[in-house]
Amino acid sequence: MICLAILATLFMALQNGGRASVHTPFQNNLTPQEKRGRQIYMQGTSSSGREILAYLGDASLEVPGSAMPCSNCHGLNGEGKPEGGVIPTNLTWEYLTKPYGVTHPSGRKHPPYTERALELALTRGLDPAGNKLMNVMPRYQMSREDMADLIAYLKRLGLDRDPGVADDHLTIGILIPVRGDLAGIGQAVKAVTTAFFDEVNSQGGIYNRRVELKFVETAATPAATSANVKSFIQDEHIFAMTSAFTAGADKEIAALMAELEVPLVGPLTLFPQVGHPLNRQVFYLLSGIDEQSRALVNFASQKFPDKKAGALIVHPEGELAAGAVGAIKDQCQKNSCGSLETFSYRRADFNAPALARELSQKSKNVVFFLGKGDEALALMREADKLRWSPLLYLPGAAIGKEMFDAPLSFNQKIFLSFPTSPAAQTAEGIESFRALAAKYKLPADHPATQLSAYSAAKILVEGLKRVGKEVSREKLIAVLEGLYEYGTGLMPAVTYGPNRRIGAMGAYVVTIDLEKKQFAPVSSWVKTN
Repeated sequence: MICLAILATLFMALQNGGRASVHTPFQNNLTPQEKRGRQIYMQGTSSSGREILAYLGDASLEVPGSAMPCSNCHGLNGEGKPEGGVIPTNLTWEYLTKPYGVTHPSGRKHPPYTERALELALTRGLDPAGNKLMNVMPRYQMSREDMADLIAYLKRLGLDRDPGVADDHLTIGILIPVRGDLAGIGQAVKAVTTAFFDEVNSQGGIYNRRVELKFVETAATPAATSANVKSFIQDEHIFAMTSAFTAGADKEIAALMAELEVPLVGPLTLFPQVGHPLNRQVFYLLSGIDEQSRALVNFASQKFPDKKAGALIVHPEGELAAGAVGAIKDQCQKNSCGSLETFSYRRADFNAPALARELSQKSKNVVFFLGKGDEALALMREADKLRWSPLLYLPGAAIGKEMFDAPLSFNQKIFLSFPTSPAAQTAEGIESFRALAAKYKLPADHPATQLSAYSAAKILVEGLKRVGKEVSREKLIAVLEGLYEYGTGLMPAVTYGPNRRIGAMGAYVVTIDLEKKQFAPVSSWVKTN
């Protein structure tokens, strides 16, 4: 399988744990109050969790503020987006506070806005002259603190430009490992992303902006990696990131992207951070271990010889396996898999003979195993001695070539999930990548890593193109949320949404032909959403 190498390398990382140019920043950092106000303007929600309501029309239809954020009609820059014959007012502070007042296309006139007048417009639908605003303009109910935050941000609206955005370039950051066993992965990511964006730049860039790539190194600990990335984003004025190697520091990097409000497209990891509340900034390409485990359950549910007999879940102790265990239990409940029994073991004390004896006495023929490949192999060898050969389901990330040495009693009884496969590739996608590789003499090693990094960069560029000339982080996030079945030609098509941050939710399932010592596909794309 094309993804086996990268998944195995990422799993290993999780188990084991040029001169930069300087640019003048293009954005004065927003104050905490202005940041809170921007959330209200952009999303219609309060960072405090307080309720914001919007009332529409003469009937005062009540809806959540999140259904009618200011940016929907007035745009991310506040200048208004004419639609359906309606021309929303320009909300930039410079326009609202013109000393000679404002005359609207409808003929309505009023003196300049003050903070109090703006509050009355937002809450009562009246302009500074006491004229009623259009019915399409909602009236909002929010706390005084939230109103003060919103008005503070409106004073910055139109002047708020994200870091890394210049008239002639965009600055994109990439996190890579450069030392130890993972250095080759880092070199591969750097080579393919540099080639990809060089090609983009040779064709005029993105709306005549060239893409400037900046690279930052992973460190020995997740905390140190996060500190490196934070300084990097702030010092180099990074607009967005892509193809970042976050394996082992997933929680820290995801939290940092949220804190600094930096979009990240296509991090290389087996553990996407998609809990609640949703991290708006990070867009994952493929399913991680948890979603792959769900796909295995969906596939296995069709193959259980007797669903009522249930299944066993065998896993090492620790946080990494906990999510997958929970995903299997949840998906089994949805699929009525029957009773489940869970067995955990300490890696340092792994005892295959004892575990095989205990499991074989449970009279279950289905086992979900979440350990490493050598542990699975040892367990199968001991099970074979006991004449017990259950159907074995494993996420493919932990598995290497050792599985081809499993006892023949497990022939075509081992099922592995992979988030992508050659079946997802198109002739056009393969040819496009091969042409880039030949032109820029890309290295031959780590091909799966290169395909993932290439796909992430392609999705980022597609998002930036759809944003248009007036680029911003918020616009990029909004556009990416609208991607539907977008294909890179090298992996399953991706779909994002306001509540979805894994582009391709599902997996392919393969078995192992132990006689021929090769993988054999046994499913098409198995969805988990």
